[in-house]
Amino acid sequence: MESQTTKPPPPPPPPFSSLPVDENQKATEFRVFSISKPHMLAFHLAWLSLFSCFFSTFSIPPLLPIIRADLNLTDADIGHAGIASFVGSIFSRLAMGPACDLLGPRIASATLSLLTAPIILATSLVSSPQSFILIRFLIGFSLANFVANQFWMSSMFSNNVVGLANGVAAGWANMGAGVTQLVMPFLYNILIKYFNIVPFTAWRVIFIVPATFQAMTAIMVLVYGQDLPTGKYKKGPTQYIKQTQNENFFGILFRGLRNYRGWILALTYGYCFGVELTTDNVIAQYFYDRFDVDLQLAGTIAASFGMANLFSRPIGGVISDKMGKRFGMRGRLWGLWVVQTVAGLLCVLLGRINSLWGSIVVMCGFSVFVQAASGLTFGVVPFVSQRSLGVISGMTGSGGTLGAVVTQLLLFSGSKFSKQTSISLMGMMMIVCTLPITLIYFPQWGGMLCGPSFDPEKAIEDYHLLE
Repeated sequence: MESQTTKPPPPPPPPFSSLPVDENQKATEFRVFSISKPHMLAFHLAWLSLFSCFFSTFSIPPLLPIIRADLNLTDADIGHAGIASFVGSIFSRLAMGPACDLLGPRIASATLSLLTAPIILATSLVSSPQSFILIRFLIGFSLANFVANQFWMSSMFSNNVVGLANGVAAGWANMGAGVTQLVMPFLYNILIKYFNIVPFTAWRVIFIVPATFQAMTAIMVLVYGQDLPTGKYKKGPTQYIKQTQNENFFGILFRGLRNYRGWILALTYGYCFGVELTTDNVIAQYFYDRFDVDLQLAGTIAASFGMANLFSRPIGGVISDKMGKRFGMRGRLWGLWVVQTVAGLLCVLLGRINSLWGSIVVMCGFSVFVQAASGLTFGVVPFVSQRSLGVISGMTGSGGTLGAVVTQLLLFSGSKFSKQTSISLMGMMMIVCTLPITLIYFPQWGGMLCGPSFDPEKAIEDYHLLE
């Protein structure tokens, strides 16, 4: 009888893992410069694959002055193309959540990257405003890999470091939107100066680079990646994984859609990451037109906005984990609200500055806070629903691109407002849309304004049943 009541010892660490793990084999430490299997290798594959998707999606904006002249694009055409690039990823991100729940993040991510790589290459063939808008719409589907990225990190890292892992993986990946602002104009100039290729041909040729890069990273994910610390997704040992795989796509989807916290986080993310996407789309052209800088300098300034993701989004993840450790869920929510509100104020200020260097300084501060807010948002996401983690990640990610669509449509698509006024109004929208965070409440952990309603220990035991 005594042997029946004795708890079995915890399972040993996964083979080849040098990281300490919890009872679910998730890493309890995050060593960014390690490639230890399976946790840190999955981290590096995840961020690099998503980096290539951001690089591809935002490879067009830094070349817009040239493309605009070649295709005779109007401001309305450019605005519609920017919206199209985000619309495509709204639905693909929402679908990617259940796809990760059913197939695992590795297969879902690599499949999407391989399907969209030929579309990126087809950018070199566009010949009209209509085909340009269509290409941007289709390329935008690749941004759904963000959901797989965050799902993968939440599957590999324990609660005490999941905010940091999510923040670094997404932050480093988002740098692709900044790096491409430097690389694409540089390659364009190389082709013109050293290969004597005419401008209207040069911009088409260089799209070989992002298409090839994205396909290569997808193959690396397939060959070297691992869905879970214990192996392939279909062999997951936990009851959660078994329950999830016995459900159909729509069952998983509707469970997540019924969780109101996911909707609030989607709105919040729409006005941190969505604003970041909008800024990536317009900032180079904004400095080019307003301050009369040349194409390469405008690209360099725009790149500094995206490159801040090297540290800003990870900082958001660190803040979320530190606040969570000290103050629980209340600390994570307060941290998110404060950082995103400050980002909104800086965005308002950016549109009011009339000097080049003043605008650059404020833009850099704005980039740090808005990207940190994205990291703080995904410091909360893993706690919303264990049983529909992919769906909640997809809802939140889709909210980011939907926010970008709404913002671009209202403020940057043939709007009656000037670009500087539109940027300030975008900041006001950020401040307002951050307020609903105060409504998020977890019975077992509490919310911003009140504590838990019953015994947190008992709530955690029933967490899988509740969500």
